[in-house]
Amino acid sequence: QVQLVESGGGLVQAGGSLRLSCLASGLTFSSRAMGWFRQAPGKEREFVARFIFNSWSGSRIYYADSVKGRFTISRDNAKNTVYLQMNNLKPEDTAVYYCAASRGLIDNNSDHAYDYWGQGTQVTVSS
Repeated sequence: QVQLVESGGGLVQAGGSLRLSCLASGLTFSSRAMGWFRQAPGKEREFVARFIFNSWSGSRIYYADSVKGRFTISRDNAKNTVYLQMNNLKPEDTAVYYCAASRGLIDNNSDHAYDYWGQGTQVTVSS
């Protein structure tokens, strides 16, 4: 019943921008983590960005060092959607990007801490 659907991937030239969307159904943004991961050919899946949704402590945002200053994670509560705005894209950003959500409240960059995953959307950055 939980479903995460990514969209917005595509082919873009280096220096360009894309915005990925993750439409979530069957879950809320409260008391959980939601984030973006990516997996490039020949590499392990890696953390990109995440929210921690906690009504007591407030939401917190974390980014991988490789994307800080270029990527921005955001959300639209009314649309139940999480976004990843990717600017100044580089060829090394080429990967399949996955939206993920934890079952409960976690504070972890590891993909093993996440329970729900989308099917992924391909981002290809040409040089």
